[in-house]
Order: sequence, then structure tokens, then C-alpha cells
Amino acid sequence: MLNKVIIMGRLARDPELKTTASDVSVCSFTVAVDRRFQRSGEERQADFINVVAWRQTAEFVSRYFTKGRMINVVGSLQTRSYDDANGNKRYVTEVVADEVNFCGDKRNDDQAGGNNNGFDNDGFEKQGFVTTYGTDDNLPF
Repeated sequence: MLNKVIIMGRLARDPELKTTASDVSVCSFTVAVDRRFQRSGEERQADFINVVAWRQTAEFVSRYFTKGRMINVVGSLQTRSYDDANGNKRYVTEVVADEVNFCGDKRNDDQAGGNNNGFDNDGFEKQGFVTTYGTDDNLPF
């Protein structure tokens, strides 16, 4: 059996970080993903996909991503149900993130109204990230 989801799009809203009663971080966010096809004369349609991330991944998303920022999510599809305040059964389908990655570049994020959170295009040095290789000539493959 296989349950793997890979999506790439823009955050539709700022991520929401919470902590469970047992002090585990959980972050929920929505990714707007453009559909492949566009009908002639119509605007491109998008799907708004709910994502939940746990622990370090949740903290990473909350710290470095904001509304409008490009994001790549790898995870699995999960369905669950619960009873709302009126006793009605509600069903939820969401992606549970295993991996979250940056996409695009600073220029594209700025044009989309996103926030680059202090990063630059030289390896994210402002946040303590280190550039591993200087040029393609130094790559080990």
C-alpha cells in the first residue's frame, strides 16, 4: 500500500501554531495549489488543501513561512471525523506533512506579497544556514 502526497503552492493564510496538552507542537495551514488546466476565457482555478505538521516540522513552518510564501509539502493523506458542538458528525481530509521545503526565490515571494523572513539568495546566512558548495564545479556528483 502507498499513501504519499506531494504538493507545491502558496500559503493561503499564515500558519497557526498550537501546543497540545502534552506539550507537542502542531501547526495547521492551507496551501493554494493551481489546477493544471484552465478553460478558455476563465481564470485559473486553485484547490485549497489543508495541511497539518507536528513537532519540529510544525515549529519550522511557523517560524519561516507566511501567507503568500511558496511551499513544497511531502506527506500522507489522512481522514478523520469528530462530533461538533451540535452533535453533528464532521469529516476532515488533510495532508499530514512529513517534509516541508522552501520553493521559488526571494524575488518571486516578494512579488506575491510574501515575506522572506530575513533570508537572502546567498544560502540563508542571516538565519544561520551555511552554503555547502560555492559553485557547480565543487559538487560531488
